[in-house]
Amino acid sequence: MSDVVDESNYDSLLDAFNPLKNRLNWLLLAVPISMVFNFQGNVEMTFLFSMISIMPLAFQMGHATEEIALRAGENLGGLLNATFGNAVEIIIASIAIYTAFSDPDQAETMIVLVQASLIGSILGNLLLVLGLALLWGGIKFRIQEFNQSALSMNGSLLLLAVLALIIPAAAHHTGSNVTDENVLELSRYASLALLAMYALSLFFQFKTHSDIFNSSEDSSHHEEPKMSIKNAWTLLIIATVMVGYMAELLVHSVDKAASEWGMPTLFIGVILLPFFGNAAEHFTAVIVAGKDKMDLSLAIAIGSSVQIAVFVAPLMVLFAWILGVGLSLEFGLLETAATFMGVLVANFILNDGKTNWLEGAMLLACYLILALSFLLIPFEVGA
Repeated sequence: MSDVVDESNYDSLLDAFNPLKNRLNWLLLAVPISMVFNFQGNVEMTFLFSMISIMPLAFQMGHATEEIALRAGENLGGLLNATFGNAVEIIIASIAIYTAFSDPDQAETMIVLVQASLIGSILGNLLLVLGLALLWGGIKFRIQEFNQSALSMNGSLLLLAVLALIIPAAAHHTGSNVTDENVLELSRYASLALLAMYALSLFFQFKTHSDIFNSSEDSSHHEEPKMSIKNAWTLLIIATVMVGYMAELLVHSVDKAASEWGMPTLFIGVILLPFFGNAAEHFTAVIVAGKDKMDLSLAIAIGSSVQIAVFVAPLMVLFAWILGVGLSLEFGLLETAATFMGVLVANFILNDGKTNWLEGAMLLACYLILALSFLLIPFEVGA
């Protein structure tokens, strides 16, 4: 039985960090390397290796959460995955917001970093992760089908979140008498509305209409936990603390690193940070798509985008409000347009309940064009 796991046995905990068990763990060497460079005052290398170290640590957080969720039951397990699934983004954004609060000279850069990383997480999951999943699955299977009813709710939530991004940007750029305070106030109350909708969507998904979201492809297979609950919580705490420390090093070195490398802060926030923060954990979406489990694949990719747009982004706006930091939902014209078009393209591609490899290639092409725009066009957030 799965519950008969020796609580005093730490072998499974040690195996979680063993590079011979998982080659991604070799990247954990970046943790001490980033500490050494930070001690030496080498800001550029500190930024690079702290960013690399977040990838295996984020994977460990996801692995621990999955182990806990397997023991928590279907509904609570889903809520745990929803809560911890984007913990890396929450940690990085929270540290950046607190830095803006404690050091007003860095406030502008930190707000750019927060807004860019949130936009990048939405686009990365929606276009890059989903694109790779559809491409890989489409190569193995000519046509793949999924539960369109379950997906339509997430698509609608994404459009609602885009509305909350478009209105502040449109109001500020079309109304001559609209002030920053007006946009800030609108963003804060819109964030409350988004959080309320997120809570209602969880109630809808896990309580009143849970039958819609129960995938037949998953009901026949129940994965057994490989770690004791004690080891799983220990792993989650260790990985979370280390992500927090690495995020601290990263946030305080990003400005100088971007300047030294001649790379826009916007590109780092939108493309690089989400890639290293999400790649390992969300690569599961690509793997299961290759096994023709499209409901699960889409739940990971689309669900993560929804959590960022409807939960994490408004949560960070409210956290900044508490600290008196002027973080709004006005993410800039380029970022807002990119998010709107990304959501629109993904919704159009998935509206027939079927996917193929060409649709995956389309999403990847869309992501490539947007990535090039953030790299080559000298835009700033709010410009």
